[in-house]
Amino acid sequence: MPYDKYGSDVIVDMLKLYGIKYVPLNPGASYRGLHDSIVNYGNNSPEIIQCVHEKIALGVAHGYARQTRGPSAAIVHDLVGLLHGTMGVYYAYTDQVPVILLGATGPMDATRRRPHIDWIHTAQDQGGQVRDYTKFDDQPHTAAAVPESFARAYRVVSTPPYGPAYLVYDSNLQEDPLTTPVTYPDPKRVPAPTPMALNPQTATEIAQMLVEAKNPVAMADWVGQDPDAVDKLVELAELLGMPVIDNMRRFNFPTTNPLDMSNGKRDVLSQADVLFAIGVLDFDRSLTTLNRTTREMTEVLQPGCRIIDISYRDMGMKSWSQGFLKLREVDLFANADPYTALSQVVEAARTLVGTTQQSAISDRAARIAVMHDTVNAGWMERSRDGWDSKPMSLARLSWEVWQQIKGEKWTMTGADLDGWVRRIWDFTEVDQYPGAALGTGTQVGISLGVALANKEKDRLTVSIQPDGDLMFDAGSLWIAAYHKIPMLVVMYNNRAYYNDWEHQIAIAKHRGRNEEMAFLGMEFDHPAPDFGKLAQAMGWHGEGPIEDPNLLGPAIQRALKHIKDTGMPALVDAVTQHRG
Repeated sequence: MPYDKYGSDVIVDMLKLYGIKYVPLNPGASYRGLHDSIVNYGNNSPEIIQCVHEKIALGVAHGYARQTRGPSAAIVHDLVGLLHGTMGVYYAYTDQVPVILLGATGPMDATRRRPHIDWIHTAQDQGGQVRDYTKFDDQPHTAAAVPESFARAYRVVSTPPYGPAYLVYDSNLQEDPLTTPVTYPDPKRVPAPTPMALNPQTATEIAQMLVEAKNPVAMADWVGQDPDAVDKLVELAELLGMPVIDNMRRFNFPTTNPLDMSNGKRDVLSQADVLFAIGVLDFDRSLTTLNRTTREMTEVLQPGCRIIDISYRDMGMKSWSQGFLKLREVDLFANADPYTALSQVVEAARTLVGTTQQSAISDRAARIAVMHDTVNAGWMERSRDGWDSKPMSLARLSWEVWQQIKGEKWTMTGADLDGWVRRIWDFTEVDQYPGAALGTGTQVGISLGVALANKEKDRLTVSIQPDGDLMFDAGSLWIAAYHKIPMLVVMYNNRAYYNDWEHQIAIAKHRGRNEEMAFLGMEFDHPAPDFGKLAQAMGWHGEGPIEDPNLLGPAIQRALKHIKDTGMPALVDAVTQHRG
């Protein structure tokens, strides 16, 4: 005898059981059963976030997971929706965020397919489209199999290194009524694994290398996935007077700490005798200088510098994409959870620091503090170059935004303005920086997800939004207005895809050709898009374009007042120099 329940209701039960609060989606008939279950069976819980493109739906889930540091979910239409969303899946994989993507397929039973549309929207192996850049995919064939499939996906994405999973549901599974009850798992009994620790002997060996080093340097990429690990890195750095380089894949170290040498990393790396890399994926960006034209790289570390690598580097590695980056020789390599490993190393180091070492540590800490202040003062002096230029410099743009938001509880997302945001703003806590900007066509979606997470926390989201990126997904501004997601967008509008423009200039120079023609295929001008009016058309407060930096601060003040008064988003279009 049929129950008053359908297969898609089981999917909603699992989303609720695992605490999924939002499901960004672009609608599609292949999951009409699931859509109805969310709206009517679940009473719009989890809450639908209506998106204008599947890639944006993935971006919203991506940004939300970044900011909450927990799994999120999104939904896409069958095969064609998945194809639209593949870039979002790929970036979730390379950025190590735990996203569960739910999808659908036309009936696998060909006798139940509608003419034409169900045939061209159905694949024999839909999960194969994203299998090379997901941690797990599954297509349960009965409603009874849905709970185990979802529970496994949740555990897999929650296990470091994090990444996305894809679950696809046949439209028949969704729409057919249940004939027998379904058993649900207890999430507490299907947990992610306990954190991986170092071998105690390895922890002692690392501590000895650091304590005995004359010039140890720490470097981090992903430590900030766990706020407690950031605190442990600070504790270790201060215990040893050790400078830290934050590669800013996440927030890893406070910029205000006198041991932060991220703005002057070459000064300490060139003298390092031990490099302690914790949660680092990309060594070469910091450890080499790059000639962008010839692609030649020059090593920064001195010969003989020993390298410690604690990471999840080779776990879950796939070879379809070369996202694992260049292989680097190291002296000690261990897989371990950053917080657990740092705790072990701190404990071991405390037992090794004696009176002689403490004197050297104190001297080193004082020296690094002077370097920290000197480097930052140098950057502030350099920021005055072109201070009153029209269009404005990137340093001036960064400074103007900082003056208006520094008294707020804020999160910065989007572009870092060629490093000027980190040089000028004070980053002191994990929630202020959910992660580095990714490729073009990703930043507005991720920023929307960050802002959605911050809406729950009454926290201001400040998105530095490149013009080229927004032109990919201009319609996505509507999402924030429709769902009343408060956020401040300040355009980084250099009216160009200038990163690529700069490459064309370099190639033309190298070949002795006309660099004046490099603008072709690169500029956003003649006509220049009016992002302020675009924002207004999407239901936002919008101002600009503003070229005079003296007018930017008041415009941001008005935007902030609008956000506070209405709870609605605001955009200020700042026109900038091409480079900082």
